[in-house]
Amino acid sequence: MSARDTDWEGVRLHVVTGKGGTGKTTVAAALALALAAEGGKVLLMEVEGRQGIAQLFDCPPLPEGERKVAVAPGTPGRAGGDVYALAADPEAALVEYLETFYNLPHAGRALNRLGVVDFVTTIAPGLRDVLLTGKAAEATRRRKGKRYVYDAVVMDAPPTGRIARFLNVASEVSGLAKVGPIRGHADTVQGVIHSPLTAIHFVTVLEEMPVQETLDGVTELRGLTPGGLQLGAIMINMVRPVDLTDDQLAAASAGTLDVHDLALGLKAAGIEDGAGPSGNLGLADSLAAELTEHARAALAQRGQRELLADAGQPCYELPLITDGMDLAGLYRLASALREQGAA
Repeated sequence: MSARDTDWEGVRLHVVTGKGGTGKTTVAAALALALAAEGGKVLLMEVEGRQGIAQLFDCPPLPEGERKVAVAPGTPGRAGGDVYALAADPEAALVEYLETFYNLPHAGRALNRLGVVDFVTTIAPGLRDVLLTGKAAEATRRRKGKRYVYDAVVMDAPPTGRIARFLNVASEVSGLAKVGPIRGHADTVQGVIHSPLTAIHFVTVLEEMPVQETLDGVTELRGLTPGGLQLGAIMINMVRPVDLTDDQLAAASAGTLDVHDLALGLKAAGIEDGAGPSGNLGLADSLAAELTEHARAALAQRGQRELLADAGQPCYELPLITDGMDLAGLYRLASALREQGAA
């Protein structure tokens, strides 16, 4: 799809996971736009039934099929490609599975009306995950003639705490079927998930709990056997800019800023300090307190960033979008990912 070098050359299925509240769906959408920026066709799919993609792109709830939701930002001399979206669910995946492997186009719908699908996927959650990951694997491998239908597939996957079980389909299905079409289907899916075609990316923010969950997830996926999984990038979302030098950070965090100098700086800028005879804190005192809090938070985030770097995976930083997330905001995040070699 692209002549430029990226960190994930040859990867066609990008699985995006992360702790709730870190912006996992937003980052997955930005990655899809980044991958389609040079004219490709990319599928963005979700598997949790939240219709998060529809909300993000401000469009009606996604139907069972794949639907175009955005045009990616272009590059110099080339128009951007198309991003399609799919809200995958196990019922629709089961219908497709029965049509493909058993030539039973109406059986899945009949089972769904009887409530059998919900019953089966409840008592055998491994089957549910096989059906959902199978949909991603099928879209990744789908061809029209000699060309792939999609240049890449981006999956907005379950949270970090459930991702290992979700992706370890061979283990999950082993208790359901040792041989036959179900087992064969699971093995095909595993062949894609555990191949160089797939990379699992983690989304986090620079806070202690999300960072620790990310590191735990990296360790867990590295320990999966047989074959392991290809770990992708750690995408640090909602990064706030730090405009202070190291010396200023140290002084502010220690609470040793010269309030008199701050007051002079405010006065030079035409802003009166506002301190009065009543002894209330003036503007310079309030600013010093704010700077101390900001510096301590920035240093804490620096420590979390160092922990993530020690994981040994590429780390990308995405800026905090303060004016609401819309397509323009997604374009900004997509551009940041491309600048850092993610797509």
